[in-house]
Amino acid sequence: MAYPEVVRVFATTQEPDFDSPWQTRSPSSSTGSGVVIAGGSILTGAHVVANATFLQIQKPSHPDKAIARVRAVCHDCDLALLEVVEPAGFLDDVHPAEIGQMPRLRDEVAVVGYPIGGEEISITEGVVSRIEVQRYSHSQRHLLAVTVDAAINAGNSGGPVFGDGKVVGIAFQKLSGVDNIGEMVPPPIIRAFLDGVAAGKRPEIPAFGIHTQNLENPYLRRRLGVPDGTSGIAVIQIEQGGAADGVLAVRDVLTHVDGLAIANNGTVSWHGKHRTRYDVVLGTRYVGDVMRLGVLRDGVAREVEVTLAPWRPLVPRARYDQTPRYVVYGGLVFQTLTRDFLGTWDKWWNKAPKEFLNFYYLGVRTAQREEIVILTQIFADEINVGYGHLYNEAVATVNGATPRDLADFVARLDTATGVVELTTTSGGVIMFDAAEVARAMPRILERYRIPRDRSPELPPPTR
Repeated sequence: MAYPEVVRVFATTQEPDFDSPWQTRSPSSSTGSGVVIAGGSILTGAHVVANATFLQIQKPSHPDKAIARVRAVCHDCDLALLEVVEPAGFLDDVHPAEIGQMPRLRDEVAVVGYPIGGEEISITEGVVSRIEVQRYSHSQRHLLAVTVDAAINAGNSGGPVFGDGKVVGIAFQKLSGVDNIGEMVPPPIIRAFLDGVAAGKRPEIPAFGIHTQNLENPYLRRRLGVPDGTSGIAVIQIEQGGAADGVLAVRDVLTHVDGLAIANNGTVSWHGKHRTRYDVVLGTRYVGDVMRLGVLRDGVAREVEVTLAPWRPLVPRARYDQTPRYVVYGGLVFQTLTRDFLGTWDKWWNKAPKEFLNFYYLGVRTAQREEIVILTQIFADEINVGYGHLYNEAVATVNGATPRDLADFVARLDTATGVVELTTTSGGVIMFDAAEVARAMPRILERYRIPRDRSPELPPPTR
């Protein structure tokens, strides 16, 4: 039988409900693909098992299924490792696949898996057509990816791509609107994931925590002190708490990253073969690694070291296997602005409130504001009459202070006495009496069948 190491993954998932964050949506079922590797583990895609409550795997042309669980997952690079729970020895007769080397352009590959439209294994063939950094739709991270012209359809996700008899990629997405343009996670990122799991590393791809601008304009380069024959990119924003915080400064010019020269268009020559984004070097590194950067500051060249940190944008990108945080106060529901909440709008990039989109695309974490607290809905009650039009706005102040994050916002509400004044970014004003809110909350929660006034991750009320 061809490719006996390729298995089908059956997932039952239950996603959070960001419109009503105290509950989840109805369970749903989906299928994906995976491949058995050394140690009896199954390598698949993180999006195949995201928010999973129950997992099973099935071998080719075998009617019985085994119960599986997630051993490790990295949503950033869309990879997951599963292990069989029962029956014991289910994979003993399967010879594991080997992870191969990085394919080259025009190499022939075979995408193997279980796409929709049938029950048996499917094999489609093609060639490698592009190798560069791409946006991973599951995490919104930009990482190295390999493009192939073989068909990758729903159900193929998480399945292996073979070249010369070895796994040279894991299928994870296809380009919409065109035919036969799919993308796979390449071997360097697969190996970094597997090595990180074995070493107990944090399952995240690190980030520099900076926003940059290309330096293709010669006058701008001169003004920033970049000498002739030197190229680089300018640092224009630094995220609080990121790897570069306290190390780099705004208007520093990055000239080298991990020994690679950065061109004025923000690219490097990766392995001397592929010109792609300078942050390609992050895909095989771990949180806590130290990386050397070449910097021009006021025209003076220097080398600095940064300790790589997790990516923490002002508006968190898609998150999985965790519930949203919220608090209900006086019938008003407050949450943190996230990419998941934006997704409650159909075509959110066009239909979501423009203020929220501005925070998403342009916002930067600062010491004063690490999250955006938003008012998402209002449950009508006599205590909040007249405030019903202020939903889907960001909170500007609580009793005159800008909340640093949702935990800080909740702490300010819990400790407030007398008048509680909230302002929104549109200029709206909401006033409550703290004692009246405390008396009203039990009836509001009961009336609208809300089990608790806040998510379990937040500290309980202090009174």
